[in-house]
Amino acid sequence: MLKLENTGLIIVDVQGKLARIVDNSESVINNIAKLIQGAQALSVPVVCLEQYPQGLGETVDELRTLLLGQPIAKTTFSGWGNEEFRQAIHHSGRKQWLICGIETHVCVYQTAMDMLEEGYQLDIVEDAVSSRTVNNRNIALQKLASAGAGLSSVEMALYELVGDSSSAAFKAILPIVR
Repeated sequence: MLKLENTGLIIVDVQGKLARIVDNSESVINNIAKLIQGAQALSVPVVCLEQYPQGLGETVDELRTLLLGQPIAKTTFSGWGNEEFRQAIHHSGRKQWLICGIETHVCVYQTAMDMLEEGYQLDIVEDAVSSRTVNNRNIALQKLASAGAGLSSVEMALYELVGDSSSAAFKAILPIVR
């Protein structure tokens, strides 16, 4: 189970034109926005990555306007190959991470696999990841689950972090997931 005090959110490469052509893009972007809003309501750290923004463009406006910090630019497919990203993860003190973004079979997959090797507990938020093809997304999710990553959804993850319907956190999350 996710623990509020031990969980963070990683957003991978939801940028430019690529974000608009992945399968089910509008729903994925909306679900990532819900995750960001939920994370902020719960004071969960958010780390956002951008793959070569000079070429692919910036994080899409719907998400960029919600982010409190600047995305971390990278050229490696795995975020773990970027020193600034590794430092952000280490400095957070969190060991459990929700991961969302695109493309599931490239940058999400490689970041998650590297973090699993480093001993982090990961949940891939299935309704907040995508690839240009459903097949590539599904293969990546299968391989990640086989390697030890958990699979979750936006609502499942947020309610798991809240844990109690009588809490103030529940009242903050409820309008986000509706």
